[in-house]
Amino acid sequence: MHAVRLGVLDVGSNTVHLLVVDAHRGAHPTPMSSEKSVLRLAEQLDAEGQLSKAGADRLVRAVAATKASAARLGCEDLMAFATSAVREAGNSAEVLERVRAETGVDLKVLSGEDEARYTFLAVRRWYGWSAGRLLCLDIGGGSLELASGVDEEPDEAFSVPLGAGRLTRTRFRHDPPTRQEINETTEWLDDQLAPVAKKLRRVGSPDRVVATSKTFRTLARLTGAAPSSAGPRARRVLTHAGLRQLIGFVSRMSAADLAELEGVSASRAHQLVAGALVAEATMRALSLGELEICPWALREGVILRRLDHTDGADQDTPATRTRRSGDTGRTGRHGARWS
Repeated sequence: MHAVRLGVLDVGSNTVHLLVVDAHRGAHPTPMSSEKSVLRLAEQLDAEGQLSKAGADRLVRAVAATKASAARLGCEDLMAFATSAVREAGNSAEVLERVRAETGVDLKVLSGEDEARYTFLAVRRWYGWSAGRLLCLDIGGGSLELASGVDEEPDEAFSVPLGAGRLTRTRFRHDPPTRQEINETTEWLDDQLAPVAKKLRRVGSPDRVVATSKTFRTLARLTGAAPSSAGPRARRVLTHAGLRQLIGFVSRMSAADLAELEGVSASRAHQLVAGALVAEATMRALSLGELEICPWALREGVILRRLDHTDGADQDTPATRTRRSGDTGRTGRHGARWS
C-alpha cells in the first residue's frame, strides 16, 4: 500500500509545532521531521480577550514558515488545527480568516472535548486493546483534558481550563510563587476537579492510567524517568509520591533556575510549577498512585483519524488540508472534527 507523507500543524497556547510522518492506513506512522517555534499566543491576549495584532502577525508568519517547511519536506497533506489560545480569542474568526487569506492554510479550531478524544485515540492505538479501560490525562498550556473508555472513542471526555500557562498567568504573581499562592491554588484546584473526578469514577476504574504531552513528560523526567534519548518505547512512569517530592523542590525555584534543570525547556520553565500542581491535584482527585507516559498525543490522534478515512489515494476527507499545489480546502468551523 502506498505510504503518504502527512504534516500536522498544531497551533497551541505555547508553540506552533509541525510533525511530519510517513504512513498509510493500518500502519505505524513513522516520524520524519518535527519543527516548532515558540509564540506563547495565550500571553498575546489583551484585557478584552482579543488576540493582539502583534500576536496575529507572529501567528501568520509562523504558519507561513511551517507551510513552506511542509512543502519542502514533501507533505501531500497538511492538516492544521488550533487549540485553546485561538479557540478562546474573542477575535478568533478574524484571525483565522487572516491566516487563510495570507497563507492559504485553513486552521481548524478544535473543541476541548475533541482534543481529549483525539488524544485518547492515539493512546488507545499505542497501547492496544489489552490495556483495557484507559484513563488518559493531558495538561496543555490552556486546558487539562481527561478521557476514559474501553473502546477507541472514550465513554467520557472532558476539557477544563486548568492549563499550566493559564494558571501561571492567573494564579501566580511572584517568581517563585509564594507559599500562600501555592496553598490557595492547590485548594482551588481541588474544587475545580471534584465534579470531573466524580463523573469519571462513574464510568468505572481504569485498568491503565496514561498521561501525554510535554508537561507530564517533563515531570516524569525530573522524577527519574528515562531521558528522551532512551527512545519512545522506554517505559516511563510518574508516581504521586515522586511528584509531591518534586513540587516541594521546584516550587522554591525561580523560572530562570528551573530552566537550568535537565529536561526543562526554557520556553516552558515558568509554567513548570503550575503544571506540577495541576498534575498532583488531578492524581489526588482520582486517587492515582502512578501513571505511564505515552509518547503519542493529540497530533498523532489527528493523523490516525485522517488515515482511518483514506487508503492513501487522492480522495476527499473531512480533514482540512493544504496541498503542495497551493490549493486549499474550505475553512473549518469551530468545533468541527475529523471523523
